[in-house]
Amino acid sequence: MSTPFVGMTSYRDRAQSGVWDVEAVFFPWTYGSSLTDVGAAIAVLPPQPATPYAVSAALARIDGLIITGGADIDSSRYGAPAHPRNDAPSPVRDDWELALTLGALEREIPFLGICRGAQVLNVARGGTLIQHVPDAVGNHAHEGSDGVFASIGINVEAGSRVGALYPPITTVPVYHHQAIDTVGAGLRVTARSDYGIVEAVEDPSLPFCVAVQWHPEQDPRPALFEAFVAAARTYAASPKARS
Repeated sequence: MSTPFVGMTSYRDRAQSGVWDVEAVFFPWTYGSSLTDVGAAIAVLPPQPATPYAVSAALARIDGLIITGGADIDSSRYGAPAHPRNDAPSPVRDDWELALTLGALEREIPFLGICRGAQVLNVARGGTLIQHVPDAVGNHAHEGSDGVFASIGINVEAGSRVGALYPPITTVPVYHHQAIDTVGAGLRVTARSDYGIVEAVEDPSLPFCVAVQWHPEQDPRPALFEAFVAAARTYAASPKARS
């Protein structure tokens, strides 16, 4: 089988390594190994100025796009005042990931959003976010702490793409304090937590457009990544690739 080339977004932040204490590009390698283990090659797409040329050049070279987890999206992107618990805005990352997402959807490049990535997809489609989930559900069940993921029950919609990959009732690893509120145009909710929080959306009009609020890279089940890589492989063989 051919090896699709998948672009993955990343952090760009201060990091230490040996004698170095510099701005760096990184993400947890569990994201990378989840793709390489199922037959993809990956490219890191770090936050950078979202010029039309840069966005077009990146999308022209990949067969699939993953928007990874990270800090909160600036609430001004969906017209809301910031919650006191929100992370400091990262305008370069927001610009870059929103532009990549819109470009990938327009080109019908297979898309997978993870945690923040689900929120980026929703905001790109005109949706809004719950800025602090405990305010909505009255508990901290969706939040991990100190690098330890929480586990929550979810209910998956039968007949959906996510429903073909997961049991109707299952548990998933989570680490989020924000989530989708008003659902963006064209998106269908396909999983919710036991507390009613949106945990997956997809666009059924596209070949593969799925976003999950949980962290599949922390789950030993590879089905979601396998399905995404299969879609990327199909895209790579299509006339749309590299056009």
